[in-house]
Amino acid sequence: MPKMLKEVLKNLFSPPATVNYPTVVPEPVLGLRGKITWDMERCDQCQDCERVCPPGAIKVFPDEKKIEYSPFKCMYCHLCIENCMQEAIKAERVYRAPEYEKGVDIFQVEE
Repeated sequence: MPKMLKEVLKNLFSPPATVNYPTVVPEPVLGLRGKITWDMERCDQCQDCERVCPPGAIKVFPDEKKIEYSPFKCMYCHLCIENCMQEAIKAERVYRAPEYEKGVDIFQVEE
């Protein structure tokens, strides 16, 4: 019982181990597998990202110079980022915001 009382008192007078999320936004940790974006100026439409994507979340249309990315299918393994020779795919250090409807992100070359 005395051992437990020591822990109870320590936890009672120490600050919480978590943050109050809605009011305090935590800093993203290093190595976070966050939101995926494309730099279409660097992308050469080689389709390597589409080939290595395990769930098939990426569809490349080289004739239209367009990429369709489905974040709800994505498992954020970042194989597409590792295999992009042009370094056109980046992972932002932010979490993806929650959404109510499944959608597709479209990245297209601006002409």
